[in-house]
Amino acid sequence: MIHSLLVQRTRRYQHGVGMIEVLIAVLVVSIGFLGMAALQAKALSTNNSAMARSMATVASYSILDAMRADIVKAGTGAYNGTVTANNCPAVGATPTLSSTQLNAWCTELGDALGAVNTTSGKIDCSAAGPTSIDCAVTIQFDDSRAGTSVGSTTQQVVTRAGL
Repeated sequence: MIHSLLVQRTRRYQHGVGMIEVLIAVLVVSIGFLGMAALQAKALSTNNSAMARSMATVASYSILDAMRADIVKAGTGAYNGTVTANNCPAVGATPTLSSTQLNAWCTELGDALGAVNTTSGKIDCSAAGPTSIDCAVTIQFDDSRAGTSVGSTTQQVVTRAGL
């Protein structure tokens, strides 16, 4: 009889313990899912940032290839200067290959990295010898999509090449 009273008393105290265990398990799983969601959001933002840097690299190779096609004018500095994606240089009344290429490159920068005043491209070419030209293409853009709150969000991609 004493044994049956102890069993009844023990059962009465354990009533609802299964529900608490389920609630704690749901809490632990929920915290895990929140961590996974935060990790996914960070991965997406850094992926967008990497894509922007890749697009800047592609744009720098694009203008270098255009200058190789017009190497005489590139050697004289016809491509040197800075373009801003929200204010692309006009082709002009009598278009030249260099003015057409610079306009197309500026438009490409705006399409890929944002047509704003923080997106710019700078070309600096100089003759390194009688048959070679050294060029530096610098592309600067706002990389706030990276989601970093520390430091500057301005990214700069510099490509040096010989034509």
